[in-house]
Amino acid sequence: MRILRTLFAPRRNIDLKAPSRPWFLFRLPRLALAGACSVLAVAAHAACPPSAIASLGKPGSAVGQWNAVDRGLLWRADRDGRTSWLYGTIHLGRAEWVRPGPTVQKALEQSDALALELDARDPATMRAMTQPADPALVARLLSGQRAQRLARQNEEACVPPGAMAGLQPILQVTALAGLVARADGLYPEFGVDETLAVSARNNNKPVFALESAASQLKMLTGESEAEEAEQIDAALDELESGQLRAQMKELADVWARGDVDKLSRYPEWCNCVNTPAERRLIKRLLDDRNPGLADGIERMHAGGQRMFAAVGALHMVGLQGLPALLSARGFTVAAVPLAAQPPLAVPAAPSPKAEARNARGARSARDSRGARGSQAAKSSGAKGSKGSAKPAQRAPAPKSKQRR
Repeated sequence: MRILRTLFAPRRNIDLKAPSRPWFLFRLPRLALAGACSVLAVAAHAACPPSAIASLGKPGSAVGQWNAVDRGLLWRADRDGRTSWLYGTIHLGRAEWVRPGPTVQKALEQSDALALELDARDPATMRAMTQPADPALVARLLSGQRAQRLARQNEEACVPPGAMAGLQPILQVTALAGLVARADGLYPEFGVDETLAVSARNNNKPVFALESAASQLKMLTGESEAEEAEQIDAALDELESGQLRAQMKELADVWARGDVDKLSRYPEWCNCVNTPAERRLIKRLLDDRNPGLADGIERMHAGGQRMFAAVGALHMVGLQGLPALLSARGFTVAAVPLAAQPPLAVPAAPSPKAEARNARGARSARDSRGARGSQAAKSSGAKGSKGSAKPAQRAPAPKSKQRR
């Protein structure tokens, strides 16, 4: 987003006169530390919270007045004589968070490329995320009382009537998550992944996607139409009760102070793994995705690149988190304490053989506890188009080392 580019303008000349584009990365509370995207223009209205750009006009919010402070969770991963980095992010943020802190910025500078769950600026990704849904499916899932509930929430969020009518039904609901957090000064435009992508591109670093838009969309919609309907109803319940806004704010506060212990206990306090459908969702969001994310990071590192992998913070904690998974693959993984934060522990992942022997018990334990050490979120954003949209760019294995 152009407004973010102003924060890095001293490093590169950028045209700031062109009109800004209201690209919003929306995520549900459980996905605030995981991933998914959608695009939406929000109507201006006196009763609405200010837009991200308008919020910069508040006292103390002018560009250049923020100190760069380290936030989040950071690990270094060494193997084959190279260092890559794992950074636990949140997909929305406050204006004062847009500058990476000195430790995070240094790690990014020492890397050859940035890896994200998705590259929201990739045109193929945006096409997949905004591909029109099947009108018949929309009619079946968003009719009657459910449609009325959704219309009320859109009105409260100042979304113009019909602005999201063509999107996948689950996305029409989850897109509202990023908007409800505006009342607490949290905006998808200031999401950590987005600000890192701006910084990387301003320094001519390539940005790669670890996942495809199609796979994320599939994750959100679930295995059946009935499951998607369950998730829509649950999302509307959270919006109407105010629970969603409270969850978003608490997640943001936990992330900002780098509270890895509380993140590891997420299922105990999120009130989001109470039903079989919620447990299936959190498993899809976290445990099922982490091995694929680790594969992508390992592949690019083995290809000669020092990677800075920025992934939702809940993907980083516990025995199924990325630091533990990469440690089991031969990386030497060490937590990097950030300012005013206690040292972060790196759980020891089981060996492949031990993991296989204990698979049945591990699954039972995860089901009973929810998704300990995983990252949840109901994303506001997009995932799972059932059409033939072109998937987001996947990073090829590099043929040679880039500059060191």
